[in-house]
Amino acid sequence: MLKESHVDVLIIGAGPSGLMCANALAGAGVDFRIIDNRPVGVAAGQADGIQPRTIEVLQSYGLAEPLLKEGAQMHLCAFYNPGPDGGIERTGRAADVTAPTARYPFKITIAQASIEALFIESLKSQGISVDRPIVPSSLEISQDPAELLDPSSYPVKVVLDHIHSSDDTPEQEIVHAKFVVGADGAHSWVRKTLGFTMDGEQTDYIWGVIDFIPDTNFPDIRNRSAIHSENGSCMIIPREGDKVRFYLQMSDKDVMDPETGRIDKQKVTAENLINTARRTFYPYIVNEPKEVDWCSIYIIGQRVASKFSKHDRVFIAGDACHTHSPKAGQGMNASMNDTHNLAWKLAQVLRGRADISLLKTYELERQKYAQDLIDFDREFSALFSGKPRTSENQEGVTHEEFLSAFQASGGFSSGIGVHYMPSAIVDTIHQGSASNIIIGERMLPQMFVRAADARPTEIQDMLPADTRFKLLFFVGLLTSEQLTKVRRLAEELELPTSFLQKYNFPAQGKAQSTFDIISIAAGHKDDVNFLDIPSTLRTHWSKVLIDDTDVTGRLGGGAYPRFGIDEKEITIVVVRPDGYVGMIAPSTALESMDKYFGSFLIGKTLNREA
Repeated sequence: MLKESHVDVLIIGAGPSGLMCANALAGAGVDFRIIDNRPVGVAAGQADGIQPRTIEVLQSYGLAEPLLKEGAQMHLCAFYNPGPDGGIERTGRAADVTAPTARYPFKITIAQASIEALFIESLKSQGISVDRPIVPSSLEISQDPAELLDPSSYPVKVVLDHIHSSDDTPEQEIVHAKFVVGADGAHSWVRKTLGFTMDGEQTDYIWGVIDFIPDTNFPDIRNRSAIHSENGSCMIIPREGDKVRFYLQMSDKDVMDPETGRIDKQKVTAENLINTARRTFYPYIVNEPKEVDWCSIYIIGQRVASKFSKHDRVFIAGDACHTHSPKAGQGMNASMNDTHNLAWKLAQVLRGRADISLLKTYELERQKYAQDLIDFDREFSALFSGKPRTSENQEGVTHEEFLSAFQASGGFSSGIGVHYMPSAIVDTIHQGSASNIIIGERMLPQMFVRAADARPTEIQDMLPADTRFKLLFFVGLLTSEQLTKVRRLAEELELPTSFLQKYNFPAQGKAQSTFDIISIAAGHKDDVNFLDIPSTLRTHWSKVLIDDTDVTGRLGGGAYPRFGIDEKEITIVVVRPDGYVGMIAPSTALESMDKYFGSFLIGKTLNREA
């Protein structure tokens, strides 16, 4: 008799995407299991770049600190092109992160193993571990429409094989799950089982990658560097400690077997890659490396899965649904942000607070993002892999062309410019109430001071990824007339018919309340008494902020004009649990707020648990 069990969410794959999902669900108190086919996690190599937006996301889970401490930081990018003497010369330097609103204006590089360890430690502290080595061998989804629409049902049946050793017949178990997340990599078993295709193309660009401790006289070895030479291109990525990663463009003769026309892995040695680097770096010298960590080869392929979910019960995330070149540094970032987008939606549906239709927004938002990413990557890879312009090759890529593409793509590559289109959870009807807080983009970073103790506070640090919708009430300049308006608003919000009363469930165990309220006043810290804010809009003394500078005069101030908010009005900004702005409305349009939340949340009278 096979062992059988029931679980709310089964996560298949414990790479960055699966672990992000597990960590988010654990924080939300969701019942889940995470399995992986590897006996241990990744050892060396793999993805290594953390983009500015991903640092913000990790910070929202309280996980950014160790990365900021241990990772290498890339602040500058240097550009090298063919010089007059046949070698390369530096043609410019620019900020590596060009997005003006980045809270962390740099990228972090660190081994994927370190990222995975962060999540694994966080899970361990909550008594959770990855079950391994386990592989799924079959997956069935119920065809009963009523069962599929009932979030309390277990319509997915997965058979798991526990691998003990190569000789043993695997021990099998059956898991009945409400939802399954396939985060099982580029060769995803879940994706293939669902019959989803990977649409896109393979390019002819072959790249080698090597992690090592270099011995060189190249002056920008500790900066990200983009090198175009007549002998091919190279991207330098400084890594933690003294390590550096080289991405090297390889020619067919370097790596192909002339008889089969296929890549010959035997030719991909550290020695061959270093020799390619020497030709590219001339006149700079690359000596024998002090230590080689890892090397590999890949052909750039750019593909997106045809679907990201089946019946909104089985989802795929990460490399299972998009593949692209590593040089743009997007893979691990896109993967973690996929499940950051999905986890809070699963939590709210499982709690019975949101309608199951909310889960449709996962594919809607992340598939479009993945397609945009592929389009960006195709253009970037072609420019990077193209021959540089020289006196002999007038058709080649100029430094100016490459630099302008590099800077134009800054919002996208940093993750800062991710923009979700209008949907049930992105409503742009009142965008004019805060014209510079873009609905569908992440909430901008901004320093405020707390009204109670004048402590400078970054607004993003008040928006943890804890499944709650954050309601930012910009209450304006608190004149006696304005305070009357604020008190009237508080009274309206206390009515049983208001969205706040209908949809706000109190915290239960690890399940947080639906909403968290933060009030932000205009004016001077000496003039604002936080106790003037009615208790409905002042849930805790630390949740009232002022748009003013701190006592040094160096931090904070200017948010109202920067955000395009009128200090004579009261403006409400809804920040989704994943940090993205879902809705903005003036206090006179509470019916818009009710309509917004009513389109995906389940009111108390309808809630099955009420």
